[in-house]
Amino acid sequence: MTVTLEAPVRTGKPAIGALGILALSLGTLQAVVEPSLPLLQRDLGIGPAEGSLIFITLLITGAVVAPIAGKLGDRYGGKRVLVVLMTVVSVGGLCSSVAPNLPVLLLGQVLQGAMVGALPLSFILVRKHLPPGQTQVAVGIVSGLFTGGSLVGMLIAGPIAEGLSRHWMFAIPTIAIIAATLTVAWMMPNDPPAESGSRIDWLGVILLSATLVALVLGFMAVTSGGLPPLAVGAVTIGVAALATGWVAVERRVSSPMVDLRMLATPAMWSSCVVTLLMSLGFGMTVYLVPQLFSVSAEGYGFGASSSDIGLFLLPATIAGVAAGTVAGIASRRFGPRAVITAGAVVTATALIALAVLHDATWQLIVVRALTGFAVSVSATALLASTATAVAAKDTGIATSLLVVTRVVGVALGAQVAGVILETGTDTATDLPTESAFTSGFVIAGAIAALSLLVVRVMKKGTQV
Repeated sequence: MTVTLEAPVRTGKPAIGALGILALSLGTLQAVVEPSLPLLQRDLGIGPAEGSLIFITLLITGAVVAPIAGKLGDRYGGKRVLVVLMTVVSVGGLCSSVAPNLPVLLLGQVLQGAMVGALPLSFILVRKHLPPGQTQVAVGIVSGLFTGGSLVGMLIAGPIAEGLSRHWMFAIPTIAIIAATLTVAWMMPNDPPAESGSRIDWLGVILLSATLVALVLGFMAVTSGGLPPLAVGAVTIGVAALATGWVAVERRVSSPMVDLRMLATPAMWSSCVVTLLMSLGFGMTVYLVPQLFSVSAEGYGFGASSSDIGLFLLPATIAGVAAGTVAGIASRRFGPRAVITAGAVVTATALIALAVLHDATWQLIVVRALTGFAVSVSATALLASTATAVAAKDTGIATSLLVVTRVVGVALGAQVAGVILETGTDTATDLPTESAFTSGFVIAGAIAALSLLVVRVMKKGTQV
């Protein structure tokens, strides 16, 4: 049975501002682990391999939760699902803050990973409660503040952990999330559900979740180089079988988790492909630049310490924060496709130039900032255009698929870059050769350039 929807209740800037503060707090909580990982390893008595589980856990949870949250938000209302999801995240943050050992911390990270679903839910709310002309700007602001939270988290994690304790670096952002969630619940009007009377496609949910988990874990296992050829083939067949099963289920159920007809439209599939290509190239850059900074200055590197690298990457983080607002305004004025094209051109050009010019720290700093800005601008423009291009009832699931694609793309790009450096390691010094970095930057630039071909499809077949 389909519900007759009332006209949307327009909301003011304070409610959207509360969404932005929530995004800022979530980004902060997400980012506190990376700069404090050595401290966590010492405090919990774990090694680097165990410490990497923290990042993998958060990634997998986010990839699984985002499309589910988006779909539930489309069906039951973005505000209702957002409040429930933030309750889960808050419990996870509190769990991490009191964790006495690694298993409890991992449990907290599993629950915190649900925060990735907050972005598509926020996009549902701005789509329903803002006039069309303001939606793209609001999407850009929320996305930019989430990125800004990463900057805040990286800056405050060390001082809080060293001045107070590791417990407070999780507790303080969690308290901010709780306060922001209560504010959103109070100020944001309720958005009516899009439909009722149809059952949730739980089999589709399970199969999509299993496919994403198998893809991420399988790719990590394959790129680690420890699997025999038969095992690699088994992983590939397993992922393909899960994906095929998911498609078969979605084609048969009356109310699928993802409407494949929507996914097959040029606006949707081309946005996913562009997001994947840009994220792959960006993920490679995120991995390669710090590695090049850290290589001994006696050779072609710079011998930078962890603190130095953090300062060198600060402009890139600031650029990523500014990109959200710029993308929203530019998309409204010039059109999303022009913004996406400009971002892809800048990214590809900067990375290929870096393959030739990487003998000074300022070159790496500038290129990392340029790519961070350009990729963030493109990603935000894609999110904003998708949020307004699909039917209102599909806003959550459509944008969540782009969010997941970006998260997975960055992770896979980092894995590819790691394989390139490992393959190009000099056995005498046990360090990657300079040519390995050069190859990595060229490949990353070429992948980003490929997205321009897909943008041409957008031009021919969509209004993006």
